[in-house]
Amino acid sequence: MSRYEKGKEVLEGIQERSLDEIFGAIDDVAPDMARFVVEFPYSEIYTRPEVDLKTRELCTVAALTALGTVPQLKDHIGAALNVGNSPTEIVEIIMQMSAYVGFPKSINGIVAAKEVFIEKGLLTEGD
Repeated sequence: MSRYEKGKEVLEGIQERSLDEIFGAIDDVAPDMARFVVEFPYSEIYTRPEVDLKTRELCTVAALTALGTVPQLKDHIGAALNVGNSPTEIVEIIMQMSAYVGFPKSINGIVAAKEVFIEKGLLTEGD
C-alpha cells in the first residue's frame, strides 16, 4: 500500500467528508497540498502504534484550539467523536486550553464544539 493510500484510508476512516470536500477549495491553486497532508500526518504520524487515534484526535483538538479560530477545528472535533471520544471529553480538553492559550480561544473552541454537537444531533439548539 502506498503512503497516499495508507493516509487516505486513515483520513476517510475518521472524517465524514470526502477528500474532495476537504481539499476541493485548494485543489486548483495547490493540488500537491492535499497529497502532502494525506501522505505525511495521516500516513506517517496517525498510523504510529504508540498512541491511539482517540488520543491523537484529542491532541489535535487541543492544538487547533490553541491556534484560534480555524475551520479544521470543527473537522477534528467531529473526527474525535468518530474515534470514540465523548462530547464531555472534548469540552474538557478545550476548557483545559484556557489555562495555556487564553479564554477567547477556548470560548471559540467551545462554540465550534457546540456547532458540531448540534450538527450530529448530540445537542439541541437551546441547550
